[in-house]
Amino acid sequence: MNPELRTVIEVGHSPDADDAFMFYAVTAGKIETGELEFRHVLTDIETLNRWAMEGKLPVTALSLHAYAYVADRYALLPHGASMGRRYGPIVVSQRPLSPEELRRETIAIPGTLTTAYLALKVCVGEFSYAVLPFDQILGAVVEGRYGAGLLIHEGQLTYQDHGLVNSLDLGVWWHDRTGLPLPLGVNAVRRDLGQTRMRQIAEFLQASIQYALRHRQEALTYAMGFARGMDRSSTDTFVGMYVNELTLAYGQEGRRAAELLLQWGFERGVLPRRIDLDFVE
Repeated sequence: MNPELRTVIEVGHSPDADDAFMFYAVTAGKIETGELEFRHVLTDIETLNRWAMEGKLPVTALSLHAYAYVADRYALLPHGASMGRRYGPIVVSQRPLSPEELRRETIAIPGTLTTAYLALKVCVGEFSYAVLPFDQILGAVVEGRYGAGLLIHEGQLTYQDHGLVNSLDLGVWWHDRTGLPLPLGVNAVRRDLGQTRMRQIAEFLQASIQYALRHRQEALTYAMGFARGMDRSSTDTFVGMYVNELTLAYGQEGRRAAELLLQWGFERGVLPRRIDLDFVE
């Protein structure tokens, strides 16, 4: 197709190995996308969450927490979710801290719209926090500027290299109470594109995930460019944590997990209203 006749669809996602792996096929032209040309906008998840408030991008990765505030503008894609089964964001510190002790510390967090923050609030209740870019949190705790830090992305695998301890694993906490995976990131599409276009985008992005899973080593080589210091083995582990069968489709288990976390968020006063999940089917 003549490139001049193609419709450009901007897709926002984090510059992380798991997202890069997921979107590799549409980025590299490995699958046919017809009249659509996908262009990727890379920035941190909290910025994507804030942009979604404005409806800035037609397709975007989001925190499930942020979806609660933009559900009138965006619908969820039925794939692309990041869920942790007995693992997830962790709170690290220089010495082990109990939930009661964490409430007395100032915790560095990657953003107030992240699902990690929502889960931590549901878990421990009120606490003091400071918002830092996600990739500065680990260093801030090492330096003693904050008593604890809430880690997402590859920090979950590398914190021990910096002499820190895992005081709270939110994925384990959630699984122990629900038996479900912890839903973290989601993909969403803006409603004003219309049902036909929304379904078309859903099919292509699902095909991209399928391609990466079927051509794992090829997609992993691409994802290594976003691994921020991890070696190939660690990157493979990290990608496997967040791109799996639940990424291809939420299934009943994944949908129940997302519904329950949002329900608990409302019941504990973190979210201002009840949220119903609405998927592009």
